[in-house]
Amino acid sequence: MLRAWYGQQRWLVLLRPLSSLYSYVVTRRRRRYLADASRVWQSPVPLIVVGNITLGGTGKTPMCIWLIDYFRNQGLRPGLISRGYGAVPPSTPWLIDPARDNPFQAGDEPLLIASRCGVPVVIDPDRPRAARHLLASAEVDVIISDDGLQHYALGRDLEILMVDAVRELGNRRCLPEGPLREPVSRAKAVDFFVRNGAPADSELGFGMILEPVALVNLCSGERIAPQDWEGSRLANAVAGIGNPERFFNTLERLSFQLKRHAYTDHAEYHADSFAACDPHKPLIMTEKDAIKCASFARSNWWYLSIEASLSDAFIVALQSRLDRVCLREI
Repeated sequence: MLRAWYGQQRWLVLLRPLSSLYSYVVTRRRRRYLADASRVWQSPVPLIVVGNITLGGTGKTPMCIWLIDYFRNQGLRPGLISRGYGAVPPSTPWLIDPARDNPFQAGDEPLLIASRCGVPVVIDPDRPRAARHLLASAEVDVIISDDGLQHYALGRDLEILMVDAVRELGNRRCLPEGPLREPVSRAKAVDFFVRNGAPADSELGFGMILEPVALVNLCSGERIAPQDWEGSRLANAVAGIGNPERFFNTLERLSFQLKRHAYTDHAEYHADSFAACDPHKPLIMTEKDAIKCASFARSNWWYLSIEASLSDAFIVALQSRLDRVCLREI
């Protein structure tokens, strides 16, 4: 379906009646929440939602990590909430402990953020309940919601909409005819429209680039700058993310010659998952995949560490909006 949606397949028009019904239902649902403030829980601290209206990877996790680093550099104490897609914690809400939890309990992306950033992360499909638990469990000045743009019971001060700069909005139709969770008009209501993979800001939105910073060994933790890699450039590449082609293309720009192995987003791995990979060649995966493979990793398995890069104009605009919600006064 992703190939059909983003490839403008004509047969999808047969699904238009269902798409129109879906669009009507989700639009009506949003209006009902906006019209009745009593149905919305409002956080006592500023809350930022990083979400999307398209299916498929858009770069939400790198943006959340960038925001966490930004707020800490401002002297603030950020925390994060997430649905925890695919996670099976002992109970909900669940405060993640990277030293205790595994990715199947906590979810791959929430555990990655908790491990990498060292901030409190709570998972719960009920976003307001997750936020309340986060506030009760840790000293937090600002909350970031990883996804949740359509979770309107969760009040928010800022909305950041992430879009893949190559795929954009596909055929611009709602499910099931297209990849949109909400109509295109929803994009006009957010505070920031960020295009992952766009090298510069434009009238379409702010650009965000994911820059490779290091290859990290899953066993030893050794870090090597991509340009300093001295091993074989013939490698297995593993990606279980929303848009694996972006990862593969990044490695090829780093002069690796790849045998590609694409898996579904949030795929579960075990020791035999990569039996098709040549064991004599290095295996390079995403950091999101690595968090699920650490317990059975081999010595020539690596992940590519990336960092989001945004423009000075985005930073100025973000701080201007934050000032309006009195973030500096906390």
